[in-house]
Amino acid sequence: MKNTLAVFEDFKIRRIYDEEKEIWYFSVVDIIGVLIQQKDFQTARKYWNKLKERLKKEGSESVTNCHQLKLGAADGKKYLTDVADSETLLRLIQSVPSPKAEPIKLWLAKVGYERMQEMADPEKSLNRARENWKKHGRSQKWIQQRMMGQETRNKLTDYWSKHEVTKEDEYAILTNIIHQEWSDVSVKEHKSLKGLKTQNLRDHMTEAELIFTALAELSSRQIAEAIEAKGMIENKIAGIKGGRIAKKARMELESKTGKKVISKESYLPPKDIKAIDNNSLGKVGSQ
Repeated sequence: MKNTLAVFEDFKIRRIYDEEKEIWYFSVVDIIGVLIQQKDFQTARKYWNKLKERLKKEGSESVTNCHQLKLGAADGKKYLTDVADSETLLRLIQSVPSPKAEPIKLWLAKVGYERMQEMADPEKSLNRARENWKKHGRSQKWIQQRMMGQETRNKLTDYWSKHEVTKEDEYAILTNIIHQEWSDVSVKEHKSLKGLKTQNLRDHMTEAELIFTALAELSSRQIAEAIEAKGMIENKIAGIKGGRIAKKARMELESKTGKKVISKESYLPPKDIKAIDNNSLGKVGSQ
């Protein structure tokens, strides 16, 4: 089973795909959050708990058809979470009075259809990602670099998964090691510099940042393959060496251009960028 995030309007919805059954399972709390227009997880969870209790008393099959699977949380850990397939969710949605009921029903149907299309033709998934980035103002050059970088990333994580790096937090640790080696900032610091919170850092990188990230990850994989790295310790060594190769290239470029590769530029909407700048000014003034 593979954990992924889907987006409905401004809401992130955790989901997991069962390849054997060919079914998407969605986080019930996340869907509830959309219906009641509440981004606070605890508020949505309390609403769902009360609704679940009421539906159980009514003998609703919707609750009994929910399962518990491990999904990622805000703290980076995985917890057992109530999930349901789209058929069960369509019944649950009817129990929540919401102007978002019909839009989320259509969205669930569309997500299911797109997954089946992508399984039959993987190129459709790439085309959809390309169209989404184009819609959000990315240039053709940026999109090409982003997709090439993703392919490089996938090859690296494939290597890890086949060589005794199996936990999700281990992936995050190794990724951060490589990133810090080439950029001199952690992933968290890089996101903070760009004013990002839950957004994907790579979706807000400049072309240069994407290129150096890809170089660091390509180098890390090839070194890991050369030394036949296994487990966290050996892959950490490969990651440090790979990151340093990209760091040397970055420093060479910076010395020739006089410009820093690591940038605070992002693709956040103007209002979000303004809010970040205002917060920064407020902090400076208060020191």
